[in-house]
Amino acid sequence: MSARVLVVDDIEANRKLLCAKLAHEYFQVTTAVDGLDAIDKAIATEPDIILLDVMMPRMDGFEACRELKFDPRTEHIPIVMVTALNEREDRLKGLRAGADDFLTKPINDLQLLSRVRALSKYKLVADELRKREASGRRIGVIDVTPTGRGGNPARVLVVDDNERQAARICRYLETDHKPMTLANAGAKPGGVGAGAATVDIMVLSLGGEKYDGLKLCAYLRNLEATRDLPILAIVGAEDEALAVRALDLGASDILVRPIDPEELLARVKTQVSKKRYIDSLRARLDQSMELAVTDQLTGLHNRRYMENQLEQFMKRANMGGGPVSILLCDLDHFKKVNDGHGHDVGDEVLRQFSDRLMHNIRPSDIACRYGGEEFMVIMPDTTIQMAQLTAERIREKVDGAPFSINNGLGRLDVTMSGGASVTFPPDDSVAQLIKRADEALYNAKENGRNRIVCNFDGF
Repeated sequence: MSARVLVVDDIEANRKLLCAKLAHEYFQVTTAVDGLDAIDKAIATEPDIILLDVMMPRMDGFEACRELKFDPRTEHIPIVMVTALNEREDRLKGLRAGADDFLTKPINDLQLLSRVRALSKYKLVADELRKREASGRRIGVIDVTPTGRGGNPARVLVVDDNERQAARICRYLETDHKPMTLANAGAKPGGVGAGAATVDIMVLSLGGEKYDGLKLCAYLRNLEATRDLPILAIVGAEDEALAVRALDLGASDILVRPIDPEELLARVKTQVSKKRYIDSLRARLDQSMELAVTDQLTGLHNRRYMENQLEQFMKRANMGGGPVSILLCDLDHFKKVNDGHGHDVGDEVLRQFSDRLMHNIRPSDIACRYGGEEFMVIMPDTTIQMAQLTAERIREKVDGAPFSINNGLGRLDVTMSGGASVTFPPDDSVAQLIKRADEALYNAKENGRNRIVCNFDGF
């Protein structure tokens, strides 16, 4: 998979070397000469990965990393710190600054390419969600961009068939997180998917004798429930090929033994932060989809959703499926409510009516606000006789108790009228179905209101 890579290094020879290695694998490469230049290029070119040297003039890599991760325009871009130093403190400093990974010069080609590919997959998902989120903001159903970086302690599943090693890893993590072993989660390596679906990250030892760590990585990536679960794979210092293979199969990050507790915590924090960012984007998108089909005053489905659902049900009914009935209902004399008590009271009545409507239909029925004080209930697999019973039940619940107004200070009697109709295959249409219900509603209004009339045309 190709990706756009920004290479940042103050030494031209280093930039050329990295560019050549990446271009050979068909990555698109741009370059920057220091931290300040990197920030400008990242904003301008929106790369998929940034390879950021540590020791540079004007602004070093650590400071540039912090700036990039602080800026909402670039915070989602994975950063790999590159340095000639291989000191523990440098790794920790880079990870704490927000780096996603750390490579030491001279750079190993396999490690470089495997990390770039692994991080590109994350960026691809993030970009798609960000585009959808931006579309939601443009049409007004999303108001702010989520960050999702903070949050509660992470639930960490530690998978290691050496119980002592698993317990030690849990002790390292329990200062900041909520770790558990497979035994604590009540699962076995063969059934680890169920346990993994309930946690924020998995710390997986690849050297297990009772299970195949690589196979487990691939398996979890193929499960819907764990497809996006971060996997921090632990390998021995001599297992370079194993680490590279793990990244190719879906591991999110690699930690080399002997385990440094602070590096473990830093890498877990980074992976959990990325997961929560993606989760936050998805949650906002789910919310935006719900808002797009929801009436904001009543919480019922809106007319757009109603029309779409009716079209689907009508097609099914015309092709031999079960009958679909609709109830078109209207609050009687609602204009007097608005004129006599104000629109705030009118809104209170509409919300309470919607609540009574929802509590008196089946889970399979669809309640929608048709417009103003008119509402529709779509009832799949429902005869007109069954629809009449439902409509009468709703009418009785509306007429049976006064509506609370002025925040509970007053009471108001409200009634409703309704017209019901049913599909008439094989050549029925949504427009005809609604017209029949509308005619029945008109008859209910003309004959004294507070009643249900059913249109039996076609019988």
